[in-house]
Amino acid sequence: MLNGKQRRHLRSLGHHLDPVVYVGKEGLSEGLVRSTDVALEQHELIKVKLGESAGSDRHSLVESLAESCSAEVAGVLGRTALLYRARSEKPTIVLPKPAV
Repeated sequence: MLNGKQRRHLRSLGHHLDPVVYVGKEGLSEGLVRSTDVALEQHELIKVKLGESAGSDRHSLVESLAESCSAEVAGVLGRTALLYRARSEKPTIVLPKPAV
């Protein structure tokens, strides 16, 4: 589970990223979960763009996608979401340590 400091750090890293996964009118499908899983393994931090026809409740859609991919939601802004999952081998993103 990410804390606020870690989410802010990930949002700052993800600001310049382009979306690599697009959610269309089909919504959450098996193909979408697979492609998101592959993108997370390659990049660790990805932007997901939700199309106009993807549904009205974007937060629940993003949460469902993250849960399906064992990822964390770093943020949702408008129709763009930021997902994070540490790479299984040699992660490149170092998260700040939680305050004690």
